[in-house]
Amino acid sequence: MNEEFKNTLGIIGNSFAIQEIKQIIKQVAPTDITVLITGESGVGKEVIAKALHTSSLRSQKPMITVNCGAIPEGIIESELFGHEKGSFTGAGDTRKGYFEIADGGTIFLDEIGELPLSTQAKFLRVLENGEFMRVGSNITRKVDVRIIAATNRNLENGVRENSFRKDLYFRLRSININIPPLRDRKEDIPLFIEYFAKNFAERNNTHVEGFSMDAMEVLINYRWDGNVRQLKNTIESLFVINKGNLIEANDVRKQLNTYQDYQIEFVQPQRNLPVHTHKTSEQVERELIYRALLEIKNDVVDIKQFINNYAESKPALNESYLETNNSSYDEDLTLDEMDKRYIIKILQKYHGNRRLAAKKLNISERTLYRKIHEFGLNGK
Repeated sequence: MNEEFKNTLGIIGNSFAIQEIKQIIKQVAPTDITVLITGESGVGKEVIAKALHTSSLRSQKPMITVNCGAIPEGIIESELFGHEKGSFTGAGDTRKGYFEIADGGTIFLDEIGELPLSTQAKFLRVLENGEFMRVGSNITRKVDVRIIAATNRNLENGVRENSFRKDLYFRLRSININIPPLRDRKEDIPLFIEYFAKNFAERNNTHVEGFSMDAMEVLINYRWDGNVRQLKNTIESLFVINKGNLIEANDVRKQLNTYQDYQIEFVQPQRNLPVHTHKTSEQVERELIYRALLEIKNDVVDIKQFINNYAESKPALNESYLETNNSSYDEDLTLDEMDKRYIIKILQKYHGNRRLAAKKLNISERTLYRKIHEFGLNGK
């Protein structure tokens, strides 16, 4: 993926999972295929939806965002599909719905799992052929929209409990992008902190001192059940309370202690690849092609990256060993064992922060990620 494309996405993070999501966006954004974005509340599903729209051929048209969970059941069909004058009490004028407003562009339906069953059937019709009728009308209308949906609910459970239509579920899952929770991609946390700090300083026209190393360690190792949204609120609260001074570990702990423990329904993690859900129709062939192309491309990229990273990582690691281990150098050690020991040492120095460790080692985070797995250092 070229740097120009990466910079247009507006997605923060260099973890392996986020890199994979960026690759999927690059593959599917130019198409009109439906995308379902899943993940816990606060992980940034709308950011991914915006990246898909911005990178699509519809980027010059509007992207309409609809929070399905925030619209009362009695008026949601009117909001989505529009209504005719006098179709119900209070309908004083004819009104276009969100689908008509988004015609030619993208509609992002957040919290799709909250759609009432009666509305799901009508939504499925739009999804399949772009047809709908306004409330109070018997005239079929057509729209040309790209549909992106998101949910923090387990829709499979909804299907089993008969609260979500099975056919709609399968139709939505043409492509599924799952965003891992923040606690599973801790290497992205320093990037978010840097971004939120800079954004806070610019919006408030003030200087932000930042965090001590101990404070950063606390932030990186916190669970963040509220994910990116909770991290953002925490960073801004700390800057306000501490008035721009250097924030220490105790300041962070005090702020974190104000949160009450709560339960979140977790979405099962899954690899971000197109999911084949139909066994007939033209779309099956298209999805299978995407899946095959992505698998082949990922394999080729992985092989090339491994070869390049292996070549680039040796000089830095060897030089570091010569500098730090002259007095204790063991001629019987293999190069792999030397690499392993030094990587452990650097990871411990930076408290498991892979971004800082990779920078110190003068290798890419992807190279470090692979070496951690290769040497079995996940638990280190």
